[in-house]
Amino acid sequence: MEKLHVSENGRYLMQAGAPFFWLGDTAWLMLQKLDREEMRTYLRNRAEKGYNVIQAVLAHTLPGVSESGCSLAPGMKNVTEEAYWEFVDEAVEMAEDMGLYLGLLPAWGSLVKDGILNRDNITQYAEFLGKRYQGRANIIWILGGDVRGDDGLEVYPLEAKILKQYDPDRLVTYHPFGRTSSSLWFHDEDWLDFNMFQSGHRRYDQASLGEWDDNAGKETFFGEDNWRYVVRDHGHEVVKPTLDAEPSYEGIPQGLHNPRNPYWEEWDVRRYAYWSVFAGAAGHTYGSNAIMQFYTEEEGKGAYGVRESWQDAMHHSGAAQMRYLKELMESVDFTKGSPCDKMLLYGQKERYHRISIFAGKDYVFCYDYSGDQFLLDLRDYMDRPMAAYWMNPQDGTYSYIATVQGVEKWLASPVARKGRANDWVLVLRAE
Repeated sequence: MEKLHVSENGRYLMQAGAPFFWLGDTAWLMLQKLDREEMRTYLRNRAEKGYNVIQAVLAHTLPGVSESGCSLAPGMKNVTEEAYWEFVDEAVEMAEDMGLYLGLLPAWGSLVKDGILNRDNITQYAEFLGKRYQGRANIIWILGGDVRGDDGLEVYPLEAKILKQYDPDRLVTYHPFGRTSSSLWFHDEDWLDFNMFQSGHRRYDQASLGEWDDNAGKETFFGEDNWRYVVRDHGHEVVKPTLDAEPSYEGIPQGLHNPRNPYWEEWDVRRYAYWSVFAGAAGHTYGSNAIMQFYTEEEGKGAYGVRESWQDAMHHSGAAQMRYLKELMESVDFTKGSPCDKMLLYGQKERYHRISIFAGKDYVFCYDYSGDQFLLDLRDYMDRPMAAYWMNPQDGTYSYIATVQGVEKWLASPVARKGRANDWVLVLRAE
């Protein structure tokens, strides 16, 4: 496998000379809770669904015991405990054999926030990781882990500097606290190759629930409008790729903590994906409540109102539907496209009725979550025939509408679909 790098325009990722669309899955506790065969099953399931990045953490809590029977002692004194790291090595090799990159968090952010990992001992750990995985092309370092960057301003830049010394070309990013982005603290750092934001698990009306994970500063709460993080991140003078590394998980309560709330479902995870990608994100990370914690019924009560085992959650509809967005983007050179909401002459509304448009020289993609009618400005495409289709994001099927040519305006009218979801993708391609 080739190491990933940033595109020339600074907005996307590349694999060798080809555009790379990041389709990630959230597997935080994979290395702590799965044995080898379980991990093989999970990784194969994701690879065959089109995922190409798996986000997992190396040290979640201390001591942390994996199925390999190994532990990471408090203070990271035993970071060379060989059996555990051989298990990690095997995971890296297994992922590479399946064409998967591993987005590895050296340690969960709470270990830095609580001072367990600090400026005095991070050097030892970062040097160990940098040296051990120096030759592995399919690793991406993700610092942080659900914490604000200002909880570790003395630790993360030092950690990144050491990791970069061992491999200057390996991508490094930061996974932030809910409803924030890495750009708030680290955008101008040379070591940050691309941004991650966590749009989180709140509904529009849940700006503050008085819980531990509410933003005291309220500096970045956009409700469910995760596309706004992309717009803000791309507003910097120096542009870097960005993506939603933790949107609302499939099968988790809205608001995260109270299972008496409705749960986020497949149509919700689709909306987050299409909204952010059509706003210019370099890809998207899917998440499942059961899979991120690899819950089994033998454990008893799981976290966050989890409803099923990870083995059952592997087959959830939302997880399978992410590939249709990836395939759509990979059908064109998306690195030369851009968000193009200005094409809307009529029909743009707020929240669930937002129409998102991404367009290039010979294609136009429009995501319509609520099945609303909208009017497109097609003056830039009048000189060529454009075949129009409705793409169903539930199953990836295309249904031809008409071939449009020589018209300035075109009215898109989605058909009503039975069921709770009525989202559609309008696809126009030059013939």
